Amino acid sequence: MTNQLTRVLSAIDEINRQDTNLTTIDGVAHPKELLYGQRMSACLAQHWPQASELLQIAVRAQHIKRWHLKRTDFATGKAGYYQWRIALGKFHAELTSTLMLEQGYSQVQATQTAAIIRKEQLKTNPDSQTLEDVACLVFLSHYFDDFARKYLAQDNEAKVIRIVQLTWKKMSEEAHTIALKLSLPEHLATLVSKALA
Repeated sequence: MTNQLTRVLSAIDEINRQDTNLTTIDGVAHPKELLYGQRMSACLAQHWPQASELLQIAVRAQHIKRWHLKRTDFATGKAGYYQWRIALGKFHAELTSTLMLEQGYSQVQATQTAAIIRKEQLKTNPDSQTLEDVACLVFLSHYFDDFARKYLAQDNEAKVIRIVQLTWKKMSEEAHTIALKLSLPEHLATLVSKALA
């Protein structure tokens, strides 16, 4: 890892360390987006160890300072949700570009990384697709249980199955292979099986 890359990843982490939303693991509270970024990087390193520096930055920064734009600041319903997601993508991309330029990356490199974060040309840009794959795998590995529990408590298994199906559609064949090898708890593995049946 180059010094330049180390500095950018540290700058991303420093911003995400300010997140007041916390995730508790084994009784220890972690800033939510700091933990998310580190889980994203760990997944990328495990399954795509040859990833470029730009992809490594994009993966770590995918949710940088996510709390800055709140869902409640946008209209309710599907249209408002998509407006919020697009605004977040632009915000994460612009903030990351600024950090990269501060650490000596070129404008071209910053622009390319911003495009990955915005997931542009998802099916034709391998880096954008890999970012999507990593996000889906991290969701299944770390966040699926809480998500499923919430909807199962509402007796809404259909919602969980639909989300798994939508997530699966976003992933590459390579990510499908990885996902099928994840050691999910039995109740989650059953939901995945139902979704893919």
